[in-house]
Amino acid sequence: MKFNGITSEVLESLCKIVGSEYLFTDAETLKNYGHDETEDLSFLPSVVVKPRKAEEVSEILKICNKENIPLTPRGAGTGLSGGALPVYGGIVLSMERFNQILQVDERNLQATVEPGVINQVFQETVMEKGLFYPPDPASKGSCFLGGNVAERAGGPKAVKYGVTKDYVLNLEVVLPTGEIMWTGANVLKNSTGYNITQLMTGSEGTLGIITKIVFRLIPLPKHNLLMLVPFFSAIKACEAVSAIFRAGIVPSALEFIERDAIDWALKYVDGITVNVKDEIQAHLIIEVDGNDTDVLMKDCEKISEVVQQFDCDEILFADTAEQKNALWKMRRSVAEAVKSHSVYKEEDTVVPRAELPKLLAGVKEIGRKYGFNSVCYGHAGDGNLHVNIIKGTMADEQWKNVLPQGIREIFKLCVELGGTLSGEHGIGWVQKEYMDIAFTEKARELQKQIKSVFDPNGILNPGKIWP
Repeated sequence: MKFNGITSEVLESLCKIVGSEYLFTDAETLKNYGHDETEDLSFLPSVVVKPRKAEEVSEILKICNKENIPLTPRGAGTGLSGGALPVYGGIVLSMERFNQILQVDERNLQATVEPGVINQVFQETVMEKGLFYPPDPASKGSCFLGGNVAERAGGPKAVKYGVTKDYVLNLEVVLPTGEIMWTGANVLKNSTGYNITQLMTGSEGTLGIITKIVFRLIPLPKHNLLMLVPFFSAIKACEAVSAIFRAGIVPSALEFIERDAIDWALKYVDGITVNVKDEIQAHLIIEVDGNDTDVLMKDCEKISEVVQQFDCDEILFADTAEQKNALWKMRRSVAEAVKSHSVYKEEDTVVPRAELPKLLAGVKEIGRKYGFNSVCYGHAGDGNLHVNIIKGTMADEQWKNVLPQGIREIFKLCVELGGTLSGEHGIGWVQKEYMDIAFTEKARELQKQIKSVFDPNGILNPGKIWP
């Protein structure tokens, strides 16, 4: 792709739109907005702009479309697939000033928000009204709702309640050509035309820029119980996952953590103590929620009966809110703990949950074949296994040129097992070379044509999803 640079005339036009205080060309800002949480990648933009209104976003996109300037939309920068990396330079458009919860409609169990609202802030706001917004990524304390929509983010609660896309009713978006439009309607059922709303979810900022989101909400469950189940075999822990569902239980969260991930997280996070026997190889964190504690206790008893068939050790119950919070803090800290330990690559694999044991075994076998170690954890209840490949002492040449062959084999295994490349992190910059594994040539071409309809000049978040 060939794009034009930022001229002094373009800078002047941008300054008129957002004001000089929200236009940045200094080296420190460009560096800060040139990376997200994806590995150690960095690409410097030429300018960072921070608009406040959809109309300002529209005017900026009109300039980019006319002048052939690449524009990369950015949320909180917590992404793990390189979706916010300005790989062709140009403009980074930060949505951080779009940070208002505009309305919580308690009568219709809906909320209208701007994309720069932090996930946890929104969750806590609606909880105060007895309402529940379930999607809860590990980065919920910092990630933006707009980025969650753009990546179809999930989290532990997805196993029972679904992912971000399942709560999006309507979106206000600015198209790459500058038009502002609503994609649907604020209704629970909509059979009127193509579903552009859901097309926008998961589009990774390549089709339009989200400026308002209408979410549906549900009543807040009153109680939850949390179990920590240690296993002597990681494969057995994975086998237990499907058995829990077959026994008629749908947990509100069901997380898998391999031994190394537990050890690193405990070292990384202060104030958390979990006694782990030397022979324990994995844990499942299992939560049930609802409004009747007697029913929840019976669910836990049934789960205990099931997991004991898979070579588990003594089951631990989190009896207090503090213990529950500590366990979740440990789980949510795993990625940062791994990152602090070594250079790594994280693959966001997903398969039907009953195939999880085969996926884990296959990942370890591929690692032995290509000479890499992996630390695995993730949302076992929906078959979503995060595979952290550790560089360790691996030579740079092997890391750069040999490892991609191993990653390709992992993704091929996922597809053979009925899964796909990414469950919640997206494709972005780092996984696009593997899209031929998941889609036929015709399917890839159709999706590229959709991109061309929305973005005829290819200026919006170029270089993402497709090679």
